[in-house]
Amino acid sequence: MKILVTGAAGFIGFHVAQRLLARGEEVVGLDNLNDYYDVSLKQARLAELEPHPNFTFVKLDLADRAGMETLFQEALFARVVHLAAQAGVRYSIENPHSYVDSNLVGTLNVLEGCRHNQVEHLVYASTSSVYGANTRMPFSVHHNVDHPLSLYAATKKANELMAHTYSGLYGLPTTGLRFFTVYGPFGRPDMALFQFTRDILAGQPINVFNYGKHKRDFTYVDDIAEGVVRSMDCVATANDEWDSGSPDPGTSNAPYRIYNIGNSKPVELEHYIAVLEDCLGRKAERNLLPLQPGDVPDTWADVEDLTNAVNYRPSTSVEEGVRRFVDWYLAYYQIDPAKPT
Repeated sequence: MKILVTGAAGFIGFHVAQRLLARGEEVVGLDNLNDYYDVSLKQARLAELEPHPNFTFVKLDLADRAGMETLFQEALFARVVHLAAQAGVRYSIENPHSYVDSNLVGTLNVLEGCRHNQVEHLVYASTSSVYGANTRMPFSVHHNVDHPLSLYAATKKANELMAHTYSGLYGLPTTGLRFFTVYGPFGRPDMALFQFTRDILAGQPINVFNYGKHKRDFTYVDDIAEGVVRSMDCVATANDEWDSGSPDPGTSNAPYRIYNIGNSKPVELEHYIAVLEDCLGRKAERNLLPLQPGDVPDTWADVEDLTNAVNYRPSTSVEEGVRRFVDWYLAYYQIDPAKPT
C-alpha cells in the first residue's frame, strides 16, 4: 500500500514509518520541519528513513491548503496515518495560534484530502490530555471528555469531533488514538525524560512538578508504533448496536472509532526518575515544584477496547524502556557517562 504518514520527522511518526517500511509498504512522509524543537533531531530521523527505497519525503505544512490538495490528488494514498501536530500542553498556553493553524486547519486539510481521494482509512493522533479534569480512573474512551485543561487538549478533542463528522457525512473510516505519555529513542527534547537526562548529565537540578507525586501511563514508543500500525490495518466500521438514546462516546453508528493507546500501568514520577538515575549511574538534584497549569495529576489508560480490536499488548517495562532511551541518548550525543559534562 501507499501510505501517507504526516509528522514523519517527528518522534512517533518516525517510528511508525520505520515499522511500515520494514513490512514492505510504500511510505510518503510529510513534515514541515518547524523549529518547535531542535530541527537537527528531525533531520537525523529523516536520515534514518531516506535511504529506504520505499520512502519519499515531502516538506509541506499541513495548513497549506493548495499544497495538501495537490499532494492527495497526485499520490492517491490507500491509507493515511496523521501524526503531525503542534504538540505540547504548556506551549499551547504561550502560543495558542500555532495550535489552530496546525491542529485544526491542518487536520481539516487532511480530512478533505481523504474525503476527495478515496482513502480507505484515516488513523490520527489524539491525546490523553482530552480527559482534562476527569479524575475517574482508569481513563476510558466511554467516559465524557468535555472538560479540557489546555488549548492543546481542546484542539485534539476538536479533531475527534471533526473526524466523526467526516465519518458520518461521507462514510470515511476514521480511528483516533489517544496517546499516553510516550518515551523512547529519538524522543522529543521537550518531554520529561529527555530534559531529565540532559540536566542530570550536566549536573543541573531537574524540575520535578507536583513534587514528584503524580503518575503517568508511560508507554514505550515501539509498543505505540505497533499499536498504530495494527489500528491502521483494522479499518473502522459502524457500531450497529450504537444507541442514540444513550450515546457511547467511544463508538458511533458511523465508521468511527476512538481508542486509548497506553501501557495501562501508571508509574509514579519519582520511580521513573529513580530508574533513570540507575541507568545513568548518577543521582539527580530535585527542584520540587507545584503542578503546572494545564497538567493533570495522573493518567491511566484503559486499553481494553484496543486490545479486543487489534490484540494490542504493550510489553516494554519502564526499566527496559528507559535503559534503551539512555543507551540511545549517550550514543547520539557521544557522551561518556563516566566523565563529567
